[in-house]
Amino acid sequence: MGTSIGAGQKEDKMKNEYKADSLSLTGTVSLGTGVMIGAGIFALTGQVAELAGNLFPLAFFVGAVITGFSAYSYIKMSNAYPSAGGIAMILEKAYGRGTVTGACAILMALSMVISESLVARTFGTYTLQLFDIDRNSLLVPALGVGLLVFAFIINVSGNRVVGTFSFLLAVAKILGIATFGVISLWVAGEVSEPVALGNADSSPMGFVAALALTILAYKGFTTITNSGSEVVDPHRNVGRAIIISIAICTVVYMLVAFGVGANLTLQEIVAAKDFSLAEASRPALGDYGLWFTVALAIVATASGVVASMFAVSRMLTMLTEMSLIPHRHFGMTGALQKHLLVYTVVIAIALTVFFDLSRIAALGAIFYLVMDIGIHWGVFRYMRKDVGANPLILITAIGLDTVVLGAFLAIKANSDPTIIIVAAIGLVLVFSGEWLFLRSHSQSDDETSHHH
Repeated sequence: MGTSIGAGQKEDKMKNEYKADSLSLTGTVSLGTGVMIGAGIFALTGQVAELAGNLFPLAFFVGAVITGFSAYSYIKMSNAYPSAGGIAMILEKAYGRGTVTGACAILMALSMVISESLVARTFGTYTLQLFDIDRNSLLVPALGVGLLVFAFIINVSGNRVVGTFSFLLAVAKILGIATFGVISLWVAGEVSEPVALGNADSSPMGFVAALALTILAYKGFTTITNSGSEVVDPHRNVGRAIIISIAICTVVYMLVAFGVGANLTLQEIVAAKDFSLAEASRPALGDYGLWFTVALAIVATASGVVASMFAVSRMLTMLTEMSLIPHRHFGMTGALQKHLLVYTVVIAIALTVFFDLSRIAALGAIFYLVMDIGIHWGVFRYMRKDVGANPLILITAIGLDTVVLGAFLAIKANSDPTIIIVAAIGLVLVFSGEWLFLRSHSQSDDETSHHH
C-alpha cells in the first residue's frame, strides 16, 4: 500500500526523528569525512592511475577543485534552507514536485547504493590479500555480501549505535590512512626512486575521464547537506563543515596517491588496481605493512558502508514521505526507514554479486554527475537570486561536470560499452518510471478529491 504523509504530520515526524542542534561543527566534519574517506581511496586509486597515467596524484587534486565548485550550490542552498531533506529539498525548491526532482533524487540514492556495493567488493578484495587466494574468487562477492548484512544489523540497532560506531571508526581510519601515506613516502625516499610524475602515460582525454572517479571519491560531502536540520547554527556551519571535510580529504588522498606512486611503478599499480594500497605496502613495509593496510581497508569499508546505508535509507524515507517514490510494505512491520534499509541492502547485494569494481565505479560516477548537473542547473535557473548565488560559479560547475562526464563516457564507450548501455537503460528507467509514478499518483489524488 502507498504511503503519503500530510505536511503537518511530516513536520512533526521530522522534529521527532531529527534533533535540532545535535551535531556540532566537529561532529558534522567527522560525519562528512567518515563517509568520504571510505573505500573510495582503496578502490579507486588504481582505476584513476589506469586512466590518468603517472599524473594520477594530480587527478585527485583537480577532482577536489571541481568538487569545490560543485559544493557551492549545496552550500548556498543549505545555508538558506537547512533541512534533513538535503538533496531532495534542493531539487524540490528548484523544480517543484515533479519528474526532475524525483528522478535526480533517485539517481543520488542509487549512486549511494552503488557506493555501498563498491565498498563491499573492496572489503572482499583487500581481505583476500592476506591469503593465497585468486582475486577472481567467488569469495570476493561473498565477503562483500557478509559486510552488507553486518552493516544492516548495525543500522537496525538504532541511531545511537550507528553514530558511536561511525565516529570511532572514522577517527581510526583517517589517522591510519594518513599514517600509511606518510610512512610510504618516507620509506620510499629512503630506499628507491619514486615514480616520475612528469611524464604521463595517458592521453589528456584519459586524464579528464579519470576526474569522474576522483569526484566519486569526494561525493560523500553531500551527507552533510542531508544533516542540515541537525547541525548547530546550520546557516553558518553546514557550509564550513563541507569546506573543511573536502580540505581534509584532499590532504589524505594526496598523501595516499603519492605514497602509492612512490612505491610502485605505474604498470604495477594498474596490475593491482583493485588492491593497489595493499600492493604498495609490500615494498614499503613488508608483511607488517600488508596486515596494517588490509586492517585499515576493513575498518574503512565497514564504517563507510554503515554510514552510507544510514544516509541512503534516510534519504529514501524522505522521498517516500514527499510522495516522490512508491512504497510497498510486502508484509514487513515496523518503521518505514527499516523497510527502506531492506530494499537498499537487497540492491547493494545484487550489484556486489553481478558487477566488478570498475563497472560499479563507472555506474556510480555517471549517475552522480548527471544528478549533480541537475542540481546546479536548478539553482542557476530558479534559485540563484533567492540564495544569492554567483551565476558564473554555477555555470563553471555545470561546464566542469559536463566536460568530465563527456570524457568519461567517451573512454568507456571504447573500453567497456556494456556499462554505457546499462547506465543509459538505468537513466531511462528512472526518469520514465518517475514520470509514470507521479502521473498516476496525481490522477489518484484527483480522483480522491473528486470523490470527497
